[in-house]
Amino acid sequence: MRDYLAWRMAFGVTTPSTNTVVQPEYDDMRPAGVTNHLGRMVIPDMAITCTEDFDKSIALIDAALEEAVDQVMDCKPNAFALGISALSIWGGTSDWGDELKARIRKVAGWDIPVAIASEAVVAALKAHGIKRNVAVMEPYYPSIEPRMQGVLNPHGYEVLRFNHMRGKSPASYSILTAEDMIKAIKSIDGDDVEAIIQFGANLPMARLADEAERWLGKPVISVNVATYWHALRMNGINDKMYGFTKLMSQF
Repeated sequence: MRDYLAWRMAFGVTTPSTNTVVQPEYDDMRPAGVTNHLGRMVIPDMAITCTEDFDKSIALIDAALEEAVDQVMDCKPNAFALGISALSIWGGTSDWGDELKARIRKVAGWDIPVAIASEAVVAALKAHGIKRNVAVMEPYYPSIEPRMQGVLNPHGYEVLRFNHMRGKSPASYSILTAEDMIKAIKSIDGDDVEAIIQFGANLPMARLADEAERWLGKPVISVNVATYWHALRMNGINDKMYGFTKLMSQF
């Protein structure tokens, strides 16, 4: 037993200070005996009007990673989940993900298990048996496209369409209606798409993705569901949970 509440697992989590979605969605999905402990990558809620602004916001998040990880490590978590998706693909290769995990482990001081969104999405697609063609919706800007393709292509996946929802600031990504997100999903769907990927950890899609799977008849990979699912499974926690897509209830 680790401790009274986290008798199975205590996850350290970092997410930007502007993010209001990772904490509640991760907590909604945690099984009994698992706890989540957040550190914040402090960034301003800067205005984003173009690709250059968006790129700058990711650079600020990247620069704040180590300090946030250091804060989380004070509670001595058993494992770690990186609660931001864009940073996980920013280098455009799998090597970038390895570098991120190495940075986190260097701060931790030991070989802590680390779940990141890029690897989680690939694992989710493989679990569903997706062969190749996917579409991606996110609250970002077009600079995400070559990076996303660079991470997915080596695994045999091709992004046929993107919907860049172009949030006006990092905190604004979560200020959406269900109608907004449904329109975004439908805009990239088609018979040529095997699965929809929702990227952007501050986009509140965990429960809506579960509904969308039923009316689309195909997997909808919500990045927070995928990352938390991957964190659980890679640490031997195989509890099934309904309401958070087939990924969490069947795999």
